[in-house]
Amino acid sequence: MSIAIIDYGSGNLRSAEKAFQAAAEGRPVQVTADPDSVARAAHIVLPGVGAFADCIAGLRALPGMLDALASAVVQGGTPFLGICVGMQLLCRTGLENGTHEGLGWIDGVVDALPTNANEKIPHMGWNQLSVRAPHPVTAGLDGAHMYFVHSYVAQPDDAALVLATTDYGAGFASVIGRDNIIGTQFHPEKSQRAGRHLIENFLRWRP
Repeated sequence: MSIAIIDYGSGNLRSAEKAFQAAAEGRPVQVTADPDSVARAAHIVLPGVGAFADCIAGLRALPGMLDALASAVVQGGTPFLGICVGMQLLCRTGLENGTHEGLGWIDGVVDALPTNANEKIPHMGWNQLSVRAPHPVTAGLDGAHMYFVHSYVAQPDDAALVLATTDYGAGFASVIGRDNIIGTQFHPEKSQRAGRHLIENFLRWRP
């Protein structure tokens, strides 16, 4: 029943580890670059900080990791959470500083945050979730405030995969997902009580 947080050189690994340990109720939490450990985990977390291209390159550089993820998540149905750029990597294509291929688990692109001249980029700080579709991981979080740091957003082709939105001059997808896969544009590990609630929901999730 271990929880694997993937270490591929990008992400707030210590913050994520502490947040998941606090919510894990004694279950082991591993920060790992080992594909076998990821494949055996009951829940898998992919954090991410920085540029889309750097993050997907770091993930691809881990021998066997993409195959382990495909086997465990896409074929095996292991619950998966992508955080910030880890969520963006779920998409087919990232358009940050060129065109880059993502994991392709969700059809869609990652493009610049739509906003207006009154809003600063990056979007940084606390903002509110508007839950659009019921989901076990976002249960009890409609209207909750989460912590964001980003300049790009995921845009799924299928609007039904947008589980929650947030407004920053214009609305954007702040939670996306399908089947056993979910991603948050915000950082639950930095979002205090609401973030812990989401992590607890995720760890209880049995899709």
